Amino acid sequence: MPSNQPIVLLREVEGDRYLPIWVGAAEASAIAFAQQGVIPPRPLTHDLLKDVMVAFGHELQQVRITDLDDGVFFALLVFDGEIEVSARPSDAIALALRTGSPIYAAEPVLDNAGIEIPDEREDEVEKFKEFLDQVSPEDFVAEGDNN
Repeated sequence: MPSNQPIVLLREVEGDRYLPIWVGAAEASAIAFAQQGVIPPRPLTHDLLKDVMVAFGHELQQVRITDLDDGVFFALLVFDGEIEVSARPSDAIALALRTGSPIYAAEPVLDNAGIEIPDEREDEVEKFKEFLDQVSPEDFVAEGDNN
């Protein structure tokens, strides 16, 4: 995007909606490492948190994207024993990927921020992802605009 900020696209399992969540560069790297199965020589923050959970005998049961307020998403980490901890969605997603925990979004969040893309348009989503990988802010400068 013009701001060059990474986006996580969560896809609805039983539907056609995607939930775009803008994340920081460090969190995007942590999410990408987990998706790619990269195991760093020393634990990164999310790996450390997972190791601490295991050491204390707790399990992350799910991540919930609970709210969207003024463009800011909110999430909960839900542990065994019904323990809930507030978290940024980017951190929650990075941890969920490391633990194999499901990620849920509240219906009002999907209603408010979800983007509907029918299955037959998934190739367009892939093209959009490729576009996002290659675009830079300079691509959005209007002709004749010196800013």
